[in-house]
Amino acid sequence: MRPYPLHVWQEAPFLRLVIPFIGGITVEWYSQLLPAVWWILLLVCVVGLWGFNRRFSFRQFRLGWLNGILIQVLFFSLGALVCWSRDAAHQPNRFTKYYHPAAYITVTLEEPLSEKENSFKAIASVEEVSDSTAAYSTTGTVLLYFKKEASVKYLGYGDRLLFNKPLQLISNTGNPGAFDYRQYEALQGVYRQVYLRQGEFVVLAGKNRNWFTQWIYATRQKVTGILSRYIPGEKEAGLAEALLIGYKDDLDKGLLQSYSNTGVVHIIAISGLHVGLIYWLLMLLTKPLQIKRLRWLRPWLTITGLWLFALLAGGGPSVLRSALMFSCIIIGQQLSSGTSIYNTLSISAFILLCIDPSWCWDVGFQLSYIAVLSIVIFMKPIYHLLSFQNKGLDFIWKLNAVTLAAQVLTVPLSIYHFHQFPNYFLVTNLVAVPLSTAIVLGEIVLCALAVVPFLAAPVGLVLQWGIRLMNDFISHMENMPGALWNGLELNVLQLLLMYSFIAGIAYWLLEKNRTALLAGLCGLAGFAAARTYSFEQAGRQQLLVVYNLPRHQAIDFISGRAYLFKGDSELAGDAALQRFYITPCRMVHRVCPAEDASMLKIYGNWFVFNNKRILLVDEGFRVPGGVERISADLVIVSGRPSLSPAALVKRVDCRQLVFDGSVSARMVNKWKEEGQKLGLACFYVVDNGAFVMNLR
Repeated sequence: MRPYPLHVWQEAPFLRLVIPFIGGITVEWYSQLLPAVWWILLLVCVVGLWGFNRRFSFRQFRLGWLNGILIQVLFFSLGALVCWSRDAAHQPNRFTKYYHPAAYITVTLEEPLSEKENSFKAIASVEEVSDSTAAYSTTGTVLLYFKKEASVKYLGYGDRLLFNKPLQLISNTGNPGAFDYRQYEALQGVYRQVYLRQGEFVVLAGKNRNWFTQWIYATRQKVTGILSRYIPGEKEAGLAEALLIGYKDDLDKGLLQSYSNTGVVHIIAISGLHVGLIYWLLMLLTKPLQIKRLRWLRPWLTITGLWLFALLAGGGPSVLRSALMFSCIIIGQQLSSGTSIYNTLSISAFILLCIDPSWCWDVGFQLSYIAVLSIVIFMKPIYHLLSFQNKGLDFIWKLNAVTLAAQVLTVPLSIYHFHQFPNYFLVTNLVAVPLSTAIVLGEIVLCALAVVPFLAAPVGLVLQWGIRLMNDFISHMENMPGALWNGLELNVLQLLLMYSFIAGIAYWLLEKNRTALLAGLCGLAGFAAARTYSFEQAGRQQLLVVYNLPRHQAIDFISGRAYLFKGDSELAGDAALQRFYITPCRMVHRVCPAEDASMLKIYGNWFVFNNKRILLVDEGFRVPGGVERISADLVIVSGRPSLSPAALVKRVDCRQLVFDGSVSARMVNKWKEEGQKLGLACFYVVDNGAFVMNLR
């Protein structure tokens, strides 16, 4: 018998069902077919299965493949129907059916206010849409932003507001490769937002609260209060809140970036590591209940504790997955049946996707499942590569084996989503994982001792020292030479080919299957070919990109794999803004700073790039004199130009105007009104996203 057999299909029959279920969700998500199609397909499968098992039972072995196909199609249809029914756009009485810009909207805050840099933010459910003629009870959610004012701070979960202000679509930069915030909110069922100032809304009498949700928020607030009271230092307290219950509003953004750059951000995101720790603690505390009469109580107390922690930690996909998986393990143990981890993962994924099919596109959900799958498959083979007689060394190697095993399948997906790879992840995890585990346990002790202040105070000081030690270590690792390999870019095809290579080689190593080796090498060859083609395409590109960057001028001239940047002086010195708004586009197009600036010729406000004439109209631009009109392939309007469109058209022959992020909306509207009369096409990056012009 082989040492590590991979009889996945035999061990996890539910895996064969969840795969077509996910396929149905994906097809419906992108195709948006009518539910009647899926109902007909579902009915055909049910009738087919009934007829097959009733009339051809004697041929089930010979025709078993037909039975299997019908079951696969059945679950495919179920996935599509679940996706359609959970889509917010198909909710009955959705507020968008009755909403118009002049309507009055009554909403209920579904969460406490979250403080941002320039505003407060909260999700609210729409209770009612009304006007002078009628009022409609509705469903759906909107995103509320409040101007930072003292009166707003007192708003909280369950407060009811009335306002009469037009809703806007979720804002998005639209820059190539940038984080798609509009799609992110759409996955949460939120498509509209509104910015409210004092006097633009009324707080209605009475509150609309669920007692359990209120208890969860109150408990979270109490826990964060204890941690901030007894752990000195804003950075330390903010990280403590994130480690224990996933509360990130007080987490330092620079510190979060450091944890991400060193490959240990998973200890901040509440996931299997934290739930496993809570599981171990609950099992330890309930050990006295192993006596015969109370044995039944232990699993239910443990499961209840796990789910209370999951809800307290925000109820994200990763923590729910972990809580559900541990619950399945507990139930399986109680029923005295050996349950395959593959089956447990499949069942938990099926249940979670029935609750919210959009989690298929949640990065945390994807990484969470693939990390566990990677550990299950590769941990033992990696661990058995080395053997240590010393228990301490063996424990350290086991930790490293788990970390290495998790990376096998998560690295391609991480590169696809985050475009970077932390080169020292093994060292940082070796220190950060056990240290963070000790800190989380210490925080639980601190919360338990909060009723005795003179005991809680020294525990808080010890935790501050431990968190500061971990932060300093992470900062040191981040600043080491070659700590981060960034600028990596994978498309979907390359990602799939990389996984085919990993799967083929892994199956060959574990099962000694030569066909798998051939398949893996074919995947590698395909990956190399796709990669080469993408670089060849990048080497021939000629692009002009005007970025959507609020209050700033930002333009990239891209020739092949090199770029030249034109932007205001404030932006040139702000690396953080460039990293968020501009760097993703450069990674997508595989470009780096040009060593030779001759590809772009500059004559005052005129640019000649790839035989195209581009005019920049800003505060310093003056209409050229002379009789003949000057031709421009593109005019970019920036800042506060003093001339009018008519004065510009009189001397410059152009048809396309592009307004960058430094132009005010009022000025853009004024130029658009005049430009339409003059036959000018106007493009505003704030409304339409980045302007990308292909010059090939």
